[in-house]
Formats: sequence, structure tokens, C-alpha cells
Amino acid sequence: MSIKVSNITKLYGQQKALDHVSFEVRTGEIVGFIGPNGAGKSTMMKIITGFIPQTEGEVWVNELDTLEHSLEVRRMIGYLPEHNPLYLDMYVREYLEMVAKIYATKGHKGIGEQVDGMINMVGLGPEQHKKIGALSKGYRQRVGLAQALIHDPDILILDEPTSGLDPNQIVEIRTFIAELGKEKTVLLSTHIMQEVEAICDRVLIINNGRIVADDEAGKIQSRRKEKFQTIEVEFDKSIPLEKFRKIHGITEVKKVKNRYYLIQAATGEDIRSAIFQWAVKNKFTVLELRKREKSLEEVFKELTS
Repeated sequence: MSIKVSNITKLYGQQKALDHVSFEVRTGEIVGFIGPNGAGKSTMMKIITGFIPQTEGEVWVNELDTLEHSLEVRRMIGYLPEHNPLYLDMYVREYLEMVAKIYATKGHKGIGEQVDGMINMVGLGPEQHKKIGALSKGYRQRVGLAQALIHDPDILILDEPTSGLDPNQIVEIRTFIAELGKEKTVLLSTHIMQEVEAICDRVLIINNGRIVADDEAGKIQSRRKEKFQTIEVEFDKSIPLEKFRKIHGITEVKKVKNRYYLIQAATGEDIRSAIFQWAVKNKFTVLELRKREKSLEEVFKELTS
């Protein structure tokens, strides 16, 4: 087990940011930690990394208590905070050398080689002799990832790693994190549901300081039962809505756009077969027919609204 969180509570004065939170992150997992603003994500990550202490409860990283073994735990973790704290007046290579010397995992003789490898890994080669303040947001995020990885940690804690990036940069960083997840344990927070679905093995949803869901994304979606089933159908031509009344069991039909319809029916019997047979009988060609599943974003809204 890489990370074990047990009954963590965090108070800021009278405000309860975390309320008896418990979860585990297993070795080799990429876990998405999602929730609305102010739900407690960043606070939880700061507690795991030893940035701030909890008010109650315990956290273990690789079976070490984070309060009793703070220094050892920090050596095991690479941390990219939400607001990437960089020294803007330092040059990229200079900054990474400084971070490597702080960890001193290979001794000062091996630091140059270590920094070279990290610069190549995150794609900072053309920018390594620039000041950090002169870099784009995307390259600053790469510098942040490089400092989190410079000591080759077993565990990565990434708080909004793609925040503020353009679509191309998001894809690049997302691919990079997915590759890292093959060798390391990753806990990342994000507001992008597609990111969670694309790269995460598991999802933790937190709301008002409490965990409200913990499972694979697909299982969380399937457990949110609907009162109605919705079928998406595309035909080869536009069909008047009144013609759909002859299909037994449907409760509502909506025309989304030309030739594309949402057909609603009570849950229970799958009506896709009835729709197809009705179409054949009436000589309508079905181009697409599928049951509409509730998206992770929709489930997230239900759990956190």
C-alpha cells in the first residue's frame, strides 16, 4: 500500500475543511481526486505531503506515519502544488540543479547527469537556458513536473497539473502522466472529467470535506440508477414525432437535430429491439442506435450539487 488515509479531519479555526476522510491508494495506481472548489482536495494533498499537519487522524506513506517520519516521507513523494511555486528569476537548469542538490540522492557528482535526464524526459531541452519567468504556462508546468520527479520518487501528488494549459499542452502532459503511472503511484486532482476517464484507474470524489464516491469511473456511473432509459437513434431521414407513438413502452421522444432523436422509456425491458423492428417495418434505415449512459460529469454534478 502506497498511501493510507485514516479518519483525517482538518480545522481552520471553526471551519472544517476535511471531515473524517479515509481512503487508500495502492502501489501502481493512478487515482483521480475530484471535487468542486473548496471541497478539500488541496488540503488533503498538503497533509499527505507533510506541507501542513492534520487536526485529527493518521496518514501513512509506504507504511510510515507522515507526522513521525516527515523527512523520510517527503523523500518518497514528488509534489506539484496547484499554484506551481517557481523561482522566476532563476534559469531552468539552474533551478533543477538546486532542487537536485536539496535532495542529494546521487551526490553532487551525479547531479548534472540527473538534470540532463529530467530535462529530456519532460521536453525542456530548448528552454533549459531560459529564465523560468520567460517561459509559457505550459513550459512552467513542465518545470514543476521536473522538480517533482528529479529525485525519482515512488509516489507523485499532482494538484491540477494541466490547469491553464492549451489543448495541445493538456494532451502532452496527460500522456506524460499516463506513462509515469506505469512505474509510479499517482494521485492527481483535476476539474477535467475527460482527463479522469482517460488516465485514471480509480476515482475519489470529495464534497464538503467528505468522500462521496470511491471506485472505478465506469462503476460509479453504472451505480447511479436512472428512473428512465434513454436511447439515442439516428435515422437516414427526418421522421415526424407522432409516428413514434406506435412503439410500445416509450414515454417521450425528443428531436435533437435533423434525423437524430432521444427516445425515453421506463427502465426494465431494453427497448432497442422494439425500436429497430419498428424502423424495419416502416422502412426507416437506422444509422445509429445505442443506450445513452450517464457521463462521469453528470454523476459528479449529482454527488456534489
